Amino acid sequence: IPYLGNELVKWLWGGFSVDNATLTRFFALHFLLPFIIAALVMVHLLFLHQTGSSNPLGLNSNFDKIPFHPYFSIKDLMGAMLTLMFFILLNLWEPRILGDPENFIPANPLVTPVHIQPEWYFLFAYAILRSIPNKLGGVIAMVASIAIILILPFTN
Repeated sequence: IPYLGNELVKWLWGGFSVDNATLTRFFALHFLLPFIIAALVMVHLLFLHQTGSSNPLGLNSNFDKIPFHPYFSIKDLMGAMLTLMFFILLNLWEPRILGDPENFIPANPLVTPVHIQPEWYFLFAYAILRSIPNKLGGVIAMVASIAIILILPFTN
């Protein structure tokens, strides 16, 4: 970003390089962001149920409306509690059922495993980066592969 780029990077990093302050800031951001989003969703639902959604016909009828509380709020609360209970019981009875088997292999800090590869959703980018020996060329090819997908809707 012209004029602001360096200052913005220093502000985000908390200094001139990625350091402990950077990791702390981004950890706090990633911890708090779901709570902020959940609060905004709750406020949105509150306003939606107080005022109602937009009506394209322009008719104002309160005949079929029922109040959000207690009818829908109790229903939503029961659904959330059942889902929470399901995952708590699953975690208590079978704590390792959703774990990756590789997590149970004892770690050896002196040896780097040969079979390290990214998750399946990054494999296309990994293959493109590995297929071109030049680092810059690999990055350009990876960005071009994503750009092609973004440009496709605009072609005939």
